Amino acid sequence: MAAPSETARSVHADAAAASASVSPFRQTLGKLLRDPLALIGLLVVTLLVIGAVFAPLIAPQDPYDLAQLDIMDGRLAPGSQSMTGMIYLLGTDDQGRDLFSAILFGLRTSLLVGIASAAIALAIGASVGLFSAYAGGRTDAFLMRIVDIQLSFPAILIALIFLAILGQGVDKIILALVVTQWAYYARTVRGSALVERKRAYVDAARSMALPDRRILFRHILPNCLPPLIVVATMRVAYAIMLEATLSFLGIGLPVTEPSLGLLVSNGYEYLLSGDYWISFYPGLALLVLIVSINLIGDSLRDILNPRREG
Repeated sequence: MAAPSETARSVHADAAAASASVSPFRQTLGKLLRDPLALIGLLVVTLLVIGAVFAPLIAPQDPYDLAQLDIMDGRLAPGSQSMTGMIYLLGTDDQGRDLFSAILFGLRTSLLVGIASAAIALAIGASVGLFSAYAGGRTDAFLMRIVDIQLSFPAILIALIFLAILGQGVDKIILALVVTQWAYYARTVRGSALVERKRAYVDAARSMALPDRRILFRHILPNCLPPLIVVATMRVAYAIMLEATLSFLGIGLPVTEPSLGLLVSNGYEYLLSGDYWISFYPGLALLVLIVSINLIGDSLRDILNPRREG
């Protein structure tokens, strides 16, 4: 009969083997789903994304089809009914636009701008950070001075300058947000890559005469992903918030490409007159979206932190 200590060691060994057989992605997802706040954030973001993607099917009205709008239905309170029998769950704005439909379509634009700008900025910043850390010396110092200069200016100021030059539009604001964000990814990846380039596996790859590009993107980059994922999650929320701010100021997106920030701006002048819902509900949707993404990012930061206890 096996001794108790041997049995315990066998159980721990089996548990370790089972854990090792599970992919890192599934391990991270499992831990994320066990965090109540992260689970709430994930469910809310999933529902909002589904609503945005299927907005043309879910929304009772195309809020930007002038043929479907009636100025006589302008500024109706939530729960009101139009002359045609349509019920406006969240009310209407001054143009007779159904706010529920407008929020769904606004979510599409806000999510598109936030995710696209973060993805492009990540690709550029990660490449710069990897190359800077791997090259070292004067190249590293030169590239990091550019990053420092970029980070020394407020992001909204840089975005304002670019939009003033380029004009309005989804592509223009995505470009402006990429310019304001790439340096954060470069700084994050460089810090991780400086540690990874001293590892034995990098020396082994060099001794095998592997191309630098393969060493960078096939060996070093995967080991820099945990902090990069956390930063990317947070920067998506930040990009959505910055786009909303710019649109609220009237220099982000045109009225033909509405976002949540523009919807808030449209109803701002009616807040004091009692028609609060025109700005309140789009603002609430924006707040819920940003907070939910940040909840996921906070949980990922704890899960992927190598110094995390437990």
